[in-house]
Amino acid sequence: MVQKKLRKIKLLNPEYPNKSTGIINGQSSGLLNWNDVAYPQMYELYQTLLSNFWKAQEINMQDDIKQWAELDQKEQQTFLKINAQLASLDSLQTPTMSMVMDYVTDPSFKAIFAVISQQEAVHNESYSYILSSLVPLQEQNDVFNHALKDPIIQRRNTNILDAYEQFRENPSPQTIFKLAVNSINLEGIYFYAGFAFFYHLARQQKMLKTSTMISYIQRDEMQHAYFMSQFIRILLTENEDLHTEENIDYIYHSIRNAIRLEMEWAQYILSDVKGLDLEEFELYLEYLANKRLRQLGLSNLYNERNNPMPWIQVYSDEMMNETKSDFFEQKSRTYTKVSQVNGFDEL
Repeated sequence: MVQKKLRKIKLLNPEYPNKSTGIINGQSSGLLNWNDVAYPQMYELYQTLLSNFWKAQEINMQDDIKQWAELDQKEQQTFLKINAQLASLDSLQTPTMSMVMDYVTDPSFKAIFAVISQQEAVHNESYSYILSSLVPLQEQNDVFNHALKDPIIQRRNTNILDAYEQFRENPSPQTIFKLAVNSINLEGIYFYAGFAFFYHLARQQKMLKTSTMISYIQRDEMQHAYFMSQFIRILLTENEDLHTEENIDYIYHSIRNAIRLEMEWAQYILSDVKGLDLEEFELYLEYLANKRLRQLGLSNLYNERNNPMPWIQVYSDEMMNETKSDFFEQKSRTYTKVSQVNGFDEL
């Protein structure tokens, strides 16, 4: 079945109701009345995102500046490379989330995409703020250029970029679905090798201000990945032609591939970091993959397990926002549709 191409939504459609009839290809006036939206649970998520608001400059980097010279050369190089690589990923998210807004009918979803786009800009600035505190501009530029040219980073980011570019060139229900899946991979899997490194330093009482900033970023990213999972579930519920075995297989294949690529990156960037067990980290990635799938109402891809890196527990998704802890522990083994009735708190 050939799907119609999505069209950019007009700013105002007075002939349509305020409550949207669909998140894509629906009818909506374009006016957002949070008291009259199709999915009221989105207001709770919107408020959660707003309550997370922070700025990089709120974190005083003086302690980390003093400690920087105490890191060995390997730690410094790894620190800089990971920082630039994370910044490169967030650079993709800000324009992509803004682009999606043009094709989403429901104004409550537009509002959330707008907040996510803004937060990704803050994340990107934060990585630059960390770098500017520690090394001169030329060294900053060198690590950013490395992130652009490194073949392992390029291979790692290809699937994300391809999905985003396919939507940009051909906005359709199918391409927005694939964009959303790859956004989950980016925000819910691809950041975690980098996060683990900074938390590894923190448990040695090193670069604690940086780890604080990373914990703020992770809190945001966890909410973004959660929102995208709910976006996908609603998309498949409202558009039966998207709810196919092929698309469910795409989710599994995409997440499995993201785990493989993140592990390849971890072996490249973390192999010489003392105290980090890469076999344990691979199990941690599989643990994360299962969480992402449960958010989507799908069964685990890997064996059920507790967090195999308990030292990172203090920074984990569950600790970031207790109000959203329940959906991580669901034991769902079948795809469950979302509706206005069952809501998000039951996932």
